[in-house]
Amino acid sequence: MVVQNLLFFLLLLIIPSVVLCLDTLNDDVLGLIVFKAGLNDPQSKLVSWNESDDSPCKWDGVQCDPITNRVTQLNLDGFSLSGQISRGLLRLQSLQIISLSNNNLSGSVNPEFAHLWSLQSIDLSGNNLSGSIPSELFEQCGSLKSVSFANNGLSGALPDSLSSCMTLQSVNLSSNRISGGLPEKIWSLNGLQTLDLSNNLLEGQIPQGFGEMYSLRVISLGGNAFSGLLPEDIGSCSQMQSVNFGQNSFSGVIPESLQKLNICKTVSLNGNLLSGEVPDWIGHMQSLESLDLSANRFFGRIPFTLGNIGALKELNLSSNEITGGLPQSLMNCDKLLALDVSKNLLKGKMPNWIFGLGLQKFLLSGNKFKGTIEFPPLRTNAVSYQSLQVLDLSSNELSGVIPTEIKAFRGLQFLNLSGNLLVGSIPKSVGDLNVIQVVDLSYNMLNGSIPLEVGGAVALRELRLEGNRLTGHIPSQIEKCSSLTALNLSENNLTGPIPPTVAKLTNLEIADLSHNNLTGNLPKELTDLSHLAVFNISNNNLEGELPAGGFFDSIPLTSVYGNPSLCGSVVNQSCPAVHPKPIVLNPNPSTDSEDDSFPPNARHKRLMLSVSALIAIGAAAFIFLGVVVISLLNFHVRNSSHQLAVPLEFSGKDEFSGSPMSDSQYGKLVMFSGEADFGTGAHALLNKESELGRGGFGVVYHTVLGDGRSVAIKKLSISSLIKSQEEFEREVKKLGKVRHNNLVALEGYYWTSSLQLLINEYVPGGSLFKHLHEDPSRTASLSWHQRFNIVVEVAKGLAHLHKMKIIHYNLKSSNILIDNSDEAKVGDFGLARLLPMVDRYILSSKIQSALGYMAPEFAYKTVKITEKCDVYGFGILVLEIVTGRKPVEYMEDDVVVLAEMVRGALEEGKAEECIDQRLDGNFVVEEVIPVIKLGLICASQVPSNRPDMAEVINILELIQCPSEGRDEEIEQV
Repeated sequence: MVVQNLLFFLLLLIIPSVVLCLDTLNDDVLGLIVFKAGLNDPQSKLVSWNESDDSPCKWDGVQCDPITNRVTQLNLDGFSLSGQISRGLLRLQSLQIISLSNNNLSGSVNPEFAHLWSLQSIDLSGNNLSGSIPSELFEQCGSLKSVSFANNGLSGALPDSLSSCMTLQSVNLSSNRISGGLPEKIWSLNGLQTLDLSNNLLEGQIPQGFGEMYSLRVISLGGNAFSGLLPEDIGSCSQMQSVNFGQNSFSGVIPESLQKLNICKTVSLNGNLLSGEVPDWIGHMQSLESLDLSANRFFGRIPFTLGNIGALKELNLSSNEITGGLPQSLMNCDKLLALDVSKNLLKGKMPNWIFGLGLQKFLLSGNKFKGTIEFPPLRTNAVSYQSLQVLDLSSNELSGVIPTEIKAFRGLQFLNLSGNLLVGSIPKSVGDLNVIQVVDLSYNMLNGSIPLEVGGAVALRELRLEGNRLTGHIPSQIEKCSSLTALNLSENNLTGPIPPTVAKLTNLEIADLSHNNLTGNLPKELTDLSHLAVFNISNNNLEGELPAGGFFDSIPLTSVYGNPSLCGSVVNQSCPAVHPKPIVLNPNPSTDSEDDSFPPNARHKRLMLSVSALIAIGAAAFIFLGVVVISLLNFHVRNSSHQLAVPLEFSGKDEFSGSPMSDSQYGKLVMFSGEADFGTGAHALLNKESELGRGGFGVVYHTVLGDGRSVAIKKLSISSLIKSQEEFEREVKKLGKVRHNNLVALEGYYWTSSLQLLINEYVPGGSLFKHLHEDPSRTASLSWHQRFNIVVEVAKGLAHLHKMKIIHYNLKSSNILIDNSDEAKVGDFGLARLLPMVDRYILSSKIQSALGYMAPEFAYKTVKITEKCDVYGFGILVLEIVTGRKPVEYMEDDVVVLAEMVRGALEEGKAEECIDQRLDGNFVVEEVIPVIKLGLICASQVPSNRPDMAEVINILELIQCPSEGRDEEIEQV
């Protein structure tokens, strides 16, 4: 009886605990099932999640505490899930780690995560989250140690509450659209070890107190708009291992305390306004593995002490004003893999000793090195030959021949020796480089023929040999380079026909064979090159009819002129009629004599009947074939229109909302301010009536967002040349930061691998080109006062771009838009940043419509492209505004170049005769003539003679004459 009472007493103690345990288990199951219900699981990664289970501990991605059986970790990284994060997770009160990275989740960050008191780590990076970061998340952060919302679409400012979450050890909010400055008390988080805020829209100066971050190991603020000085007390962060302040606007010198970071491995200060000499004390940072000081304003010599850094693997000093030679002490850096000292003022003998270091990348371009290229003996340097992947010695003063030992660099992928003084022939051994992708030997003095062995370079994507003295034929073996996308053989002495095998290069996008002595007909098979964007055969001796179809139906005249014997509609020259051989009907083919058994009139009648029958049959066949072709074309157009109409339906949640037809239709829509969708206006993108204009980079359409905003959408036509999605988004976000009254604002973008859209502010007044050249009624009211203001406003817009380190590259009157208040806005700026490199050949082919505006340095590969190119275009634009004439005008028997005409008139004292007659004398001579002179100065052939845009604004301020209603001063940028 005593035993029974004891057992009963024990049951009373145990049962409540069992019931409580069952309740909590069901709570976790319920929470996860509710969470799953809000998701789309296309790959069935959550198939093991069964609501009838008593416990979720065996479900995929779920981990539990072995004692309490409560869910402690939820790891669904890369599960391809979409949808929103529901409140179901709030039931998991023992949850310590949430990791949902690299999915397609949308919506905002739930502030109620703060109620999960056990939560230590939350990782939602690599999704499509939007909205601001909730301040509640950090106000009562419990045990929260790690937060990552990187690579989303979050916006707004950093919450001040971030500074109060003292448990934080790691914060990663990189690659979003977070704006504003850093919270003043951010450095009070003295337990913080990692802070990554890179690639956002943050600005302002670094708050005081950085040196108090004693636990900080990784700081990354790169890719923002921070300014001011770098933290002087950075050396107090003794645990620092990685520093990234690159791609901002920091100025001043490198803080001397940086040398105290004895265990620091990475320092990135690139892309700022830092100046001074590179300090010798950097050589004391013995743990440094990567040092990037590129794209600043450093001068002086490269410190000899860099050779003391035995751990150094990457050194980048490019795009500065560094002088002297390359210190031989770098030979001591036996772990060095990448060395980039390009685009400086270095000089001396070619440092051939560098090839013995076993580098993977060596870039020496854009300096003044002389001498010959000599590779070390193969037997003693086999390792260095195997490792080199990138070699760029372009734009120096190197001479001699290209060594045949180049073939030993079996791993070489990029070779650029352009813009030197190299002579001799192209080594046949180039064909032994079977993994090389780019070969650029352009603008040297190479002679001989293109080696047949070039076909051995089967991975070749770009072959550039222009500007040499090459002779002979284009080798037919080029067809073996099936990956080739760019082929430039222009400005040589090549002869013979274009081999038909070129048409087998199915990936070819750019081909320039101009300025040679090529002969023969163009292969008809060239029309099969579906990716072709440029095909320049001008200034040769080609003959016959241009191919019809594909790219050749719209080939620019500039790409074919200089071939007198070419014919076709493009060159406005009809081809000579081809007369068919006479039809001979002989009833007795075995003899040449006529058969006298038929009377003469009968033979004539029979002949006529036969010819008539043949003509009738031919006509019928032709008509039938035409009907079939037209039917197929109509079907294709209807089918294409149907397919294109679907993928242009978007939602404001960064998701593709049209009926899915293929994976390529799903994309990412990002708006820089607010949330919006295209609504019913999406169909207008395919409506010819909504088209605003066309340019080298794409077509522009007018449409209306779901919230009623009018926007101009540019559908880019450079998909085949464009960068990866990551690089594209990074460059577009930089352009999205640019805001100025005289610049067209970039409001957002849309990305898929095959379609890219830029969403711009809509400027309703049309382009300056239209006002000057296409709309006489509007032009009549464009007074001198308005024209002068347009000049000033364009100058302000350009000056702001240059302040942001952005070159326009494509300035012309059709890219200047006039709003309803007659204020000018500069559009289409910076699009060249979307290309894989600022390649002046690609640029010139993409902006052929800018003929007359392009600076002369575009024609010389060795001349650096700078903001002065925009100044040249601005000068031409000024002359266009004053005269009302186009930069280049084609008369019946002459070509008038505007700048030459105005300059000649000015020299003869007849400048007033150049002023637009439609002004009818209503202008201020004291303003017009100085403006003309300013335009000519800006359009100087020598870049150094052109003023910068800030100086232009000051000059315009001096030019402007006070008059009625015009005594206000020009605002400074």
